[in-house]
Order: sequence, then structure tokens, then C-alpha cells
Amino acid sequence: MSDLEPLVSAFAELYLDLMRTVDRRMADQGASLARTKLLLCLQKRGPLRATDIAEFFNQSPRTVTEAIDGLERDGLVERKPDPEDRRAKFIHITAKGNEAAAKTEPLRRQLIDQTFGTLTEEEQAAMLLLLKKVAANLATADHAG
Repeated sequence: MSDLEPLVSAFAELYLDLMRTVDRRMADQGASLARTKLLLCLQKRGPLRATDIAEFFNQSPRTVTEAIDGLERDGLVERKPDPEDRRAKFIHITAKGNEAAAKTEPLRRQLIDQTFGTLTEEEQAAMLLLLKKVAANLATADHAG
């Protein structure tokens, strides 16, 4: 088998560089990548429990609870009771939260276009196919182990 470390390192470096760039550019506009990621997660997945959010982002429950507290204080999310479990709460994004997430979308789109726009449509399609293939293999390996 060939040495895959350069490939893994390049992938990780690209991801980290992209996240740092997005975070820096969002901070320049008074936004936060961490807050925006949580808001986008709720937009796409719907209301979630804090424990589900923590698992999704691989964060400690305390870290997520503190983030939710801040978002709730700013009126971007709200906690509502779980109808099936009185002790649990679902985190819902508010209209103000949707607006805050939408404000960052043009910047996010611009950075994605700058980063991946150097690839032709064929290269983009091939990269997507390859990433999905690797992701599916990882999911299979994760369930087997």
C-alpha cells in the first residue's frame, strides 16, 4: 500500500486553512464561525437536543450548553420542552437566528467559490465523487469497529 500520509495531511491542512480563513473573515464582520455553524446546523436539521448538537460537533455538552446560552441570550435560539420527555429541551432557531445566519451566507459563498472555483466542473464532480467514496468507506469501517 502506498503512503497516504501526504494525502491525509493535505486534506486536513485544506480544511483547517478554510475554517481559519472563514473564521477570520467572519470576525472582521462581527460574526462568529462557531455561532454560525450552530445556527446552520439547526436550520438544516431542525430542532435538536443539546446532547445531539454536542455529539454532532464532537464537543463537550458543557461547551455546547454555554454556546446555546449565549445564542439564547441574543435571541437567536430558544429552548422548548420535548413533548416526549419533560426533562429534555429542544433547541429551536428563531427568526432572528435565521437572519443572523443569512447575513453570513454571502461571505461563506464567496470563500467557497474562491477556494473551489479554481477547479473545473469536471474536477469538482470528480472531487465530490471521491470524497463521498472515502466518507462511505469511513462510515462502514466505523460501524464495523
